[in-house]
Amino acid sequence: MFSRITMSAVLALPVSGIAHADVLDDVLQRGSVRCAVVLDYPPIGFRTADNKPAGFDVDYCEDLAKALGVTAEVVEVTWPERIPALISGKVDVAVASASDTLERAKTVGFSIPYRVDTYQIMQHKGAGLRTYDDLKTKRVGAVIGNTQETNFLAYKEKVWGDGFAGTYTSFQNENEAYVALEQGQVDAIVVTAIAVHNLLESGKYPDTEAGPMTPYLPDVVSMMTIRQEYGWLNYLNLFINQQVRTGRFDEVYKKWIGGEIPKLTIDRVYY
Repeated sequence: MFSRITMSAVLALPVSGIAHADVLDDVLQRGSVRCAVVLDYPPIGFRTADNKPAGFDVDYCEDLAKALGVTAEVVEVTWPERIPALISGKVDVAVASASDTLERAKTVGFSIPYRVDTYQIMQHKGAGLRTYDDLKTKRVGAVIGNTQETNFLAYKEKVWGDGFAGTYTSFQNENEAYVALEQGQVDAIVVTAIAVHNLLESGKYPDTEAGPMTPYLPDVVSMMTIRQEYGWLNYLNLFINQQVRTGRFDEVYKKWIGGEIPKLTIDRVYY
């Protein structure tokens, strides 16, 4: 008798007491998905001559919207603004080249990888950098809060220590770093190999040139959202999987980046 009464009481609970609408439901009901994208990082994210968002991450936001059957809203953010935009509810997902670090995972949830990058030094002409370790006597810069800065500062502390005789400058965004390098305010900046190739091809910074590759591990980047949003994360993971399975990933990669298509998996582990 007690069991029957208890079960009846549970079944009588209002649906609102046991169901919780997540971000996926919000997106579907709103009819749009709001993507945080960094737009000063060509060819991954940038603005065209007529001020329209474009690039790899923009295409991925639009593909996600198409899969959901909603419209895409690209919300421009800087590197440091990516996580605050999620926490404040300004955006639903960050499609913004975020490295899947354990430190960030304390605050946000990561999807499976949707791109893999490598790092390289871009130098002012005449800086004379032949190896990465030549940086220890140079004026070095990177964008505050991104993985390039984290990797450089960690290497500087661990490998060079008191032997670092140069200076380090943090910049608020990529464009600020590029201009400082072009003007000779710093000797080198730490960026991705994708960015180096694109900037040299553009001809916008004639007093810069490609420098040595870094000793860092490849940069595995994922989409970010609120950590507790498991339903939304499951959808994002399946979306990324479908992008690869259908060949759309290869298509977008060739369109914006070119070269060899990278693997999005790590040997000897599931993810």
